[in-house]
Amino acid sequence: MDDDTSALRPPASSLSSASAPSPPGAALQDDRRCFACGPDNPQGLRLQFAYGEQSAQARFMPASRFAGWSGMLHGGIVVTVLDEAMAHAAIAAGVRAVTGRLDVRFRRAVPVDIPLVVRGSVEHRRGRLLQLRASLEDERGTLYALAHGKFIADDDPRR
Repeated sequence: MDDDTSALRPPASSLSSASAPSPPGAALQDDRRCFACGPDNPQGLRLQFAYGEQSAQARFMPASRFAGWSGMLHGGIVVTVLDEAMAHAAIAAGVRAVTGRLDVRFRRAVPVDIPLVVRGSVEHRRGRLLQLRASLEDERGTLYALAHGKFIADDDPRR
């Protein structure tokens, strides 16, 4: 990832943010408080994604406050960042979607306080169903976890 901040913005075809939460059954809207990527959530991870062709990636350094066992990133946080990378890959493909199924394979314990890279990509889309994948690695390429997910696209006709 280079220093070009334009890569941090979702493609123009994705939807703009809203300032209020959505009522149940409403179109998916961003209130900027997402635990994983919300810039207005002081307790969150605040991941910043760069976008490619139906893909997204974020570099981050998880703080020790997100540890499970001493020095190890909590498994729930690992799942969260993998899920978020897939959701942002869907955004890069021009659609907002929610997780329908998520399968994670943990390859090794993830240390805290080291730079990590999470990547997500769209593998296939059929109607509202998207199949995605994500990986979590360190900057040297050590693979810590892989995920495959099935996401359901927002079908709001205003989108």
